[in-house]
Amino acid sequence: MDPLAAIRETFFQECEEQLAELESGLLAMEAGDTDPETINAVFRAVHSIKGGAGAFSLEALVRFAHVFETALDEMRSGRLTPTPESLKTMLRAADVLADHVRAAHDGGSVDEAHTAALAEELKALGPDGAGAEDEGGEDDWGDFEFTPMSIEAPAAPAVAGWQVRFKPRADLYAKANEAALLLRELARLGETQVELDDSALPALTDLDPEAAYLAWNVTLSGEADEAAVREVFEFVDGDCELEVTPICGAPDGGAEGGGLDPTPDETLQDPGETLDIGALLARVQAVADPPPSTPEVSPGAPAPAVAATLAEPSPPDGQGQPRKPEAGATIRVDLERVDRLIDLVGELVINQAMLSQRVMEAGFARASGVAMGLDELEQLTREIQDSVMAIRAQPVKSVFQRMPRLVREVAAMTGKPVRLVTEGEGTEVDKTVIERLADPLTHMIRNAIDHGLESPEKREAAGKPAEGVVRLTAAHRSGRIVIEVADDGGGINRERVKAIAVEKGLIAPDAPLSDEEIDNLIFMPGFSTASEVSDISGRGVGMDVVKRSIQALGGRITISSRPGKGSTFTMSLPLTLAVLDGMVVSVQGQTLVAPITAIVETLLPKPSDVHSLGGHARVIAIRESYTPLIDVGMALGYRTTPLDATQGVALLIEGEGGARAALLVDAIQGQRQVVIKSLEANYRQVPGVAAATILGDGRVALILDIDTIVAVSRGADSLRAEKRLAATG
Repeated sequence: MDPLAAIRETFFQECEEQLAELESGLLAMEAGDTDPETINAVFRAVHSIKGGAGAFSLEALVRFAHVFETALDEMRSGRLTPTPESLKTMLRAADVLADHVRAAHDGGSVDEAHTAALAEELKALGPDGAGAEDEGGEDDWGDFEFTPMSIEAPAAPAVAGWQVRFKPRADLYAKANEAALLLRELARLGETQVELDDSALPALTDLDPEAAYLAWNVTLSGEADEAAVREVFEFVDGDCELEVTPICGAPDGGAEGGGLDPTPDETLQDPGETLDIGALLARVQAVADPPPSTPEVSPGAPAPAVAATLAEPSPPDGQGQPRKPEAGATIRVDLERVDRLIDLVGELVINQAMLSQRVMEAGFARASGVAMGLDELEQLTREIQDSVMAIRAQPVKSVFQRMPRLVREVAAMTGKPVRLVTEGEGTEVDKTVIERLADPLTHMIRNAIDHGLESPEKREAAGKPAEGVVRLTAAHRSGRIVIEVADDGGGINRERVKAIAVEKGLIAPDAPLSDEEIDNLIFMPGFSTASEVSDISGRGVGMDVVKRSIQALGGRITISSRPGKGSTFTMSLPLTLAVLDGMVVSVQGQTLVAPITAIVETLLPKPSDVHSLGGHARVIAIRESYTPLIDVGMALGYRTTPLDATQGVALLIEGEGGARAALLVDAIQGQRQVVIKSLEANYRQVPGVAAATILGDGRVALILDIDTIVAVSRGADSLRAEKRLAATG
């Protein structure tokens, strides 16, 4: 087994973070961000990828990253001005760099001709092609050579020098920097003698894998000034301890000017020699091993090495005080372990509900010790559930960051200039929801560019800017996450949509459809407005898949379109697929659960407040306004005659977009925290039902799809539209 396999995998995980930082920085610069720190962050991202790739001899990745880094260095030095053209080139370079990273990780390949051509574009960005050269003079893409983890130095030493003490902090490594690469850059300034200081390295049992214990004392000979020496450590400023002391006269191994006298074993004798990582790891292991006098651990006892760092206080510092943990420290955990923990918490919630049910059935008074203990258990269970769910909560930024490249590619294929605007990237949602959002968003953005946006000529003729805008936003609303994909194109051509649906036999020619029902035709299987099949669309597969994907997540999708102004697709999704707070109600002998986040209030209808509109349609007067009154039993098919409103309880609910309705149920049983179980995965999709759960008495209860029921009250429910379409077809 490769001992570096885990380190290599960590490198690729960090590469994804660096690539995201790179693209977000370039997009910010394209939007007008002139902060020098933004340019520095972009440069550091490429520099970190290049350095890590060099450690693993990923030569193709290193070569391209080297050229990219050189161009960015020209920009941060002020010799290259960020222009829309140069930033577009760098965004394409970021895409190619991502391709190289993925090819190195998955063993695939990249288009070398395209890579070489883009490398030439990067070189040409500098003044008179200065971007093609770096400090070492490597100006030929094909002849670039890289020695992994090497320290290169000029042949001729100078008569003066510097004593440099360099001690990284943990943050330096957490930001994907590498000490050996800094030493290599330092060696470019002159001849170096390097001494490793491992005096702070604790015993293996006290070793914190995320801490930094090593330091280096470097004797630098040459004519470099102090500013040049400190510039080497510019990007780790604040993440290390750095002391630069001048050496008077010619250094002779560190004897003058307070220099050190490194031993042969501790010095890199040849500055151009490759640093042996295996030997360094072996040395660290040898120093970190506990002395022979350490008591041996019995075969049945747990190994203390890593467990001690998690369960016991941090090792003390030099003054005997416990070392404070690094701010913002993180730990990588296998996702399967988190999923297992969430499943167990779900079972804990169910068992706690069952226990409460048994105690209630036994007739214990609420003031009894058992009942009070159960209340405390319920509070503790809720806190555990909230904490565990917070572990899985992630910002949608990880999905949003994939879209700029998609927009660039589709815009290039269609010949339409497009600008993507994103908002609410920090909105958090369950990781399971995030993972399943990528495909629907990809379909919708491709369609927005291909079908929604007009050609530049048509936009200019209509008085619009030639550049189209696609807006991707996310926000929390009514206990759910709402994601919108909007464009400023021509909107949905309803006449053409209806004509195509008739042509394909999806509806009857004389079908009476509202505007919203016509818009929803694009979600029907096999529907496509493309006149010919292309790499982007035309096969009639896409929006129906999007709708099924969203419904599988317990969400719904709606369309709002204005001719000549554009279209907006709105997806409403649950924040989590695990647990929710619900109101348990009874309907015709059945137990149902309504998500409590959608309930505004409950009330007992009075005869004078309920008014019939003909047939089974009714409204209820609530504070001088009329709200549709929906009999849940009728809506779900539990009964054929409506319930007398005065014999039930009305739940005033608010759905997506602020639409309100009153759900009429037989009775309210109480409020519960319930564990969501997928109904579609275990049975099939049921109209008006989002999922199922297990109650405290072991019965299965259905969780209502509030958005669908509210849509029914507005007469715009897609299920009813599909029934009408099926009847007319």
